[in-house]
Amino acid sequence: MNASAVTEFILVGIPFLYDLHRVFFVMGLFMYIVAILGNGFILVIVAIEPRLQTPMYFFLSNLAFLEICYTTTVVPKLLQTLIETRTTICFHCCMAQNFFHFTFGGTELLILTVMSFDRYLAICKPLQYPMIMTKNVCIQLSLATWYSSFIVMFFQCLLVWRMSFCASNIVDHFFCDAAPMFSLSCTDTHLSELLGLLSAVIIVILTLIFTIVSYIYIISTIMHIPSAVGRKKAFSTCTSHLTVVSILYSALMIMYVRPTLHSSSRLTRVLAVLNTSLIPMLNPFIYTIRNAEVKTAVSNAIYKKRKFLKEEFLSVSKKVGK
Repeated sequence: MNASAVTEFILVGIPFLYDLHRVFFVMGLFMYIVAILGNGFILVIVAIEPRLQTPMYFFLSNLAFLEICYTTTVVPKLLQTLIETRTTICFHCCMAQNFFHFTFGGTELLILTVMSFDRYLAICKPLQYPMIMTKNVCIQLSLATWYSSFIVMFFQCLLVWRMSFCASNIVDHFFCDAAPMFSLSCTDTHLSELLGLLSAVIIVILTLIFTIVSYIYIISTIMHIPSAVGRKKAFSTCTSHLTVVSILYSALMIMYVRPTLHSSSRLTRVLAVLNTSLIPMLNPFIYTIRNAEVKTAVSNAIYKKRKFLKEEFLSVSKKVGK
């Protein structure tokens, strides 16, 4: 049992930007809505368009679902801190937010790693690709990412859950992040911090290394393609993924991969806002704006919808005429 006498926490939010809270609330709400709609659009278009029923888009739809879950665990509370003078969160809600934030975030990194492996097979092993990346394999890889992240984060968050918070209940952040939670504990947090660093190494560093190695092989293979058109076409299938990976890992390396978690600097908080609000909003645009397959799928979906509505209209018109 948790020995804490704390039943709720007070979220400080972003006090150093107090004069801009209304502006940031409007921007944050806009980014959240766009993130939900954009990632929801990817889920729908992949589900209804047969030509997008491929491993790459299967994993992309997984990523879109994760983005919706990931941003929803934090952004609503962030918006609340921007419009209220005192924002509270119950103890169990705080622990749940901490767990789901890191679980969804960890699963997202693992899915991105699987996507890099998918691109490696598609470009470096094109003949074996259809036999390796079957539907069952894709489902198993997807489930493995969820299960692995759940297991790693469960034990990390269990230690946070069992900590005692008897000194203060004021969280110096806009959500229940690990660092401010450790700073509030009146018990020894060295084991929790060590496991937190170990989790960061496993989830962030190892997946990053795997992704870098995959792209070394991918770029090496692309450079050996004789035609410039072939090289451009092959690399175009990776640019969106590479862009997202570069942005996400840069923020995470600064935020979580460091010797101690006893800090909650302004930079860390700003990066957390970008990580939970901006990146989930940008991902659908990065993956779809320059994607010819998605554009074609959207055009086909619109054409089918118009055709259906036209047929329905003519059918109703004939019935009325009779």
